[in-house]
Amino acid sequence: QVQLVESGGGVVQAGDSLRLSCVDSGRFVAIYGMGWFRQAPGKEREFVVGIAWISGSTYYADSVKGRFTISRDNAKSTVYLQMNSLKPDDTGVYYCATAGRRGYQPLMRDGYDYWGQGTQVTVSS
Repeated sequence: QVQLVESGGGVVQAGDSLRLSCVDSGRFVAIYGMGWFRQAPGKEREFVVGIAWISGSTYYADSVKGRFTISRDNAKSTVYLQMNSLKPDDTGVYYCATAGRRGYQPLMRDGYDYWGQGTQVTVSS
């Protein structure tokens, strides 16, 4: 059974920083990649960042390039999302996800097999 637990969300002001963490506690399930998606009220869940577990290759949505950084700790099965220069448009529920299949599409929702419950990020202007 795979369980993803996110932490680090909160309420901040524009320009502030937050760091999200996500631990994958699944056993006997290979991790090929992990990512973060977000969903604002009334909007579809959208890709934010992703990282390939073996190569470390990273993927970023254009809206967060230069502000957000994803990193991983393979030994801890943990992925981190450092968010700097936050904007009100970054507000939403942030979901961590794990891809358990080789050849997954890192920018696509259906590329991921397991999802966390989400953590709220609110950026006030």
